[in-house]
Amino acid sequence: MRYQPAPASLYKKNRDKILEKLPSKSIVVFHSNDILPTNADGTMRFRQNNDLLYLCGIDQEETILVICPDYPDPSLREILFIKPTNEQIAIWEGHKFTQEEAKALSGIANIKWTSDFELIFQTLMALSKHVFLNTNEHLRADIKVQTRDARFIKDCKERFPLHQYHRIAPIMHKFRSVKEPEEIIQLQKACDITEDGFRRILSFVKPEVCEYEIEAEYIHEFVKQGSRGFAYEPIIASGKNACVLHYIQNNATCKEGDLILFDVGAEYGNYNADMSRSIPVNGRFSKRQRQVYDAVLRVQREAMNMLRPGVSLQEYHKEVVLIMQAELVNLGLIDQTDIKNQAPEKPAYKKYFMHGTSHHLGLDVHDVGSMHEPIQPGMVFTVEPGIYILEEELGIRLENNIVIGESGYRDLMKNIPIDPEEIETLMHE
Repeated sequence: MRYQPAPASLYKKNRDKILEKLPSKSIVVFHSNDILPTNADGTMRFRQNNDLLYLCGIDQEETILVICPDYPDPSLREILFIKPTNEQIAIWEGHKFTQEEAKALSGIANIKWTSDFELIFQTLMALSKHVFLNTNEHLRADIKVQTRDARFIKDCKERFPLHQYHRIAPIMHKFRSVKEPEEIIQLQKACDITEDGFRRILSFVKPEVCEYEIEAEYIHEFVKQGSRGFAYEPIIASGKNACVLHYIQNNATCKEGDLILFDVGAEYGNYNADMSRSIPVNGRFSKRQRQVYDAVLRVQREAMNMLRPGVSLQEYHKEVVLIMQAELVNLGLIDQTDIKNQAPEKPAYKKYFMHGTSHHLGLDVHDVGSMHEPIQPGMVFTVEPGIYILEEELGIRLENNIVIGESGYRDLMKNIPIDPEEIETLMHE
């Protein structure tokens, strides 16, 4: 693997959390993701199931984790099944984990080959009552392809119809939303790599450069530092493209006088950074661009101070909207008449600020966690207000990643240039 994994103690700590929430005679099963096909004999790059990774650190296909904490034989209370390798696999695909390597990385003593799974699982089920199985229950998930988890759920219920089945996802969401110190280290590394990518492009951008050329500069820096690449499809949007929230074509030419909106983040060890910045193509903000930029920056700084333990993301966003609304009035984009006459389902501010302010961040870019429950210390959020003025072909979004503390927050992107004067200076060095 190209990245430095977290210590085995993290995965042991994470597994122990799960045990506290299980009733007696429980068994829990986690599967890795599939390797998905493209065309002919091609496949997509493998991306591990984040719940499995969170509990064992094994970043390899065909991995199964079984936890059965009350089983009489202590050696069978925690078992990790990994893909057996052979000379042919080694020649064609490269190295796969040995049992010793999997033990050292995961902290799990009992490592078996996947060929042993069926017999051992049947043995464990004979003395189990509650079966916890995993599914993707993210609010934004739109699952059209049957997953390994889904196939296993169907097969398990057919073979063992009289057990009591439960969802493990709510438990996983609760624990994954609050990060351990070891996870913050991985997130900080992803943010630091993102910073280096941004600094690299500040000296590269000039009029007539193509958006995809800038994308190439980012990926060069990311991969050079042990990242597998972008945490998500990068947005490199110049001019009016910045007003398209999920613009990913990155095929336009950056013109003199335009701004470029970047929504880019590096992945490191399956943890993700999520940064947005807006810079002038020619290295100097116009008066109007600077007005809008400063407005967004003021909203972001106030929003960071409002994310604190005890509030919910829903309540917080409502507070941010009031600040943004005042900035839009000052910019002459809306007025008090617009606000007075706005329909509740279509408020005036949404013409220029149409997305949320923050989301959970971690193993998923839009990480698991509740929008309604109180924020807790250790949670990690993006803070990303934006103003999009299509009629002016101007879009600005500024986004940092912060860790919530007992009082205050820690900005994981505090060193990434955001002050407009600093950006102009760096672009002219």
